[in-house]
Amino acid sequence: MSVTSAERQVTIVEVAPRDGLQNETVSLSTDEKLELVRRAVDFGARNVEVTSFVHPKKVPAMADAEDLVGLLRPVEGVTYSALVLNERGLDRALAAGVGEINAVVHCTDTFSNRNQGTDVAGGVEIWRRIAQTAREAGVTANLTIAVAFGCPFEGEVTIDRLRSVLDAVLVEPPTELSLADTIGVGVPRDVRERFAVAAELASDGTALRAHFHDTRGCGIGNALAAVESGVSILDASLGGIGGCPFAPNATGNIATDDLVYALERSGISHGLDVVLLQEAGEWLQARFGRRLPSSVLHAGGFPVPSVAS
Repeated sequence: MSVTSAERQVTIVEVAPRDGLQNETVSLSTDEKLELVRRAVDFGARNVEVTSFVHPKKVPAMADAEDLVGLLRPVEGVTYSALVLNERGLDRALAAGVGEINAVVHCTDTFSNRNQGTDVAGGVEIWRRIAQTAREAGVTANLTIAVAFGCPFEGEVTIDRLRSVLDAVLVEPPTELSLADTIGVGVPRDVRERFAVAAELASDGTALRAHFHDTRGCGIGNALAAVESGVSILDASLGGIGGCPFAPNATGNIATDDLVYALERSGISHGLDVVLLQEAGEWLQARFGRRLPSSVLHAGGFPVPSVAS
């Protein structure tokens, strides 16, 4: 499915506070995380993935999940979402007052066991229970299909494998269905092929979402290919920070800064304030004390010609 000019707009989910921070060696305090979320809202993010309710020993950066959620200031039109991997995580998220959860099912057993402690079939059953419980509680339940483009342990993930996983999980349709290139191996052709399958199988009420990592330099091209394939929601991380702690050689998500530049130059509406986005990137870089991966953070946007006097 291609996107017409009248439909050329996307929602960017800012995932720096969760996916961005979970694999970084620099730890931000709860107050600094709160400031990161505030800046994301200020530059226009309407959905911010703020944390994950996972075991603190496995992902120490997310150990303050309840404290952070308890400090968030409600903003009209803004959703704060959180990742959960199992029913214990969902219980914690519900108790904390999270209004939207993102669950995960993997495409390979090896990665699933390392990340979730169960095989793919077990992950599917967890999703079904999580989705039912969340909806009964009035909470939006989204689903990410992880390692949907390739696995560091099992290699290629075929279209047929992806289709079989989608068939299983879509018995319990999510509000948003995301395909994640967890280790950044996909190219635009893969994106078009896989989202064609997702669009074929997903129900009319399910929005398509994409989650890309820029490990091999194809992330932004993949994001544009996803929009051309009918995807309306894209994940991105301020400054390009992050990565999965269970994926070897993991790098960050596509940078929000770079994605906004590519969308804007492609005539696709994104709804973010580029000035405040730049300021937020500079603030985050100062917190980390090192150069962040984003290209646009350092090069700036399209150059404005100087006027000779």
